[in-house]
Amino acid sequence: MKILIIGTTGAIGSKVKEALSAKHEVISAGRSSGDIQVDLTDAASIENMYRSTPGIDAVIVTAGSSGMENFQTLSEKSLLPGIQSKLLGQVNVVLIGQHYLNEGGSFTLTSGILADEPARDAAAGSLVSGAVNSFTIAAATELKRNLRVNAVSPGLAADSADAIAHLFPGFNPVPMQKLVNAYLKSVEGVVTGQIIRVHE
Repeated sequence: MKILIIGTTGAIGSKVKEALSAKHEVISAGRSSGDIQVDLTDAASIENMYRSTPGIDAVIVTAGSSGMENFQTLSEKSLLPGIQSKLLGQVNVVLIGQHYLNEGGSFTLTSGILADEPARDAAAGSLVSGAVNSFTIAAATELKRNLRVNAVSPGLAADSADAIAHLFPGFNPVPMQKLVNAYLKSVEGVVTGQIIRVHE
């Protein structure tokens, strides 16, 4: 398969790229790195990405973040960056990409454990991840040409635990291979409309 991965510099994206590169042609995309550049907050940039990489069989998004902020100071303005990148960015990857992917292709989005389990100062992440999950379930019912869409919901990635575990007390680190397998299931498998939760 010809697979496009958006976001390959992070803990999860780098491992997913490594695993898929052994069997498939992988093209990496990022805001300032990768084989091609894309700004997930800009629909025109996403469309240009697809136009420059024809014949794609699968798209994976592991980019985008929603930030951490005290609930008492959280505002529409501070929510917008996460909504524009991790939510609307991934939504546009599907809405625009449905017209470019090969028949039978797949989209794999990334949400997160915060959709199901809250953490302090993480309401923005809960909002965005929950919305990504809901969009995935709905989109799967309307995609044409046998296109599939799933969302992987990672827990606390083991490779990130040392840096951010203090923000998520009591959350169990998830082995990286379990996270990678979730993306493989979505890309190489047959499921659609699934939230593939890998929380511990």
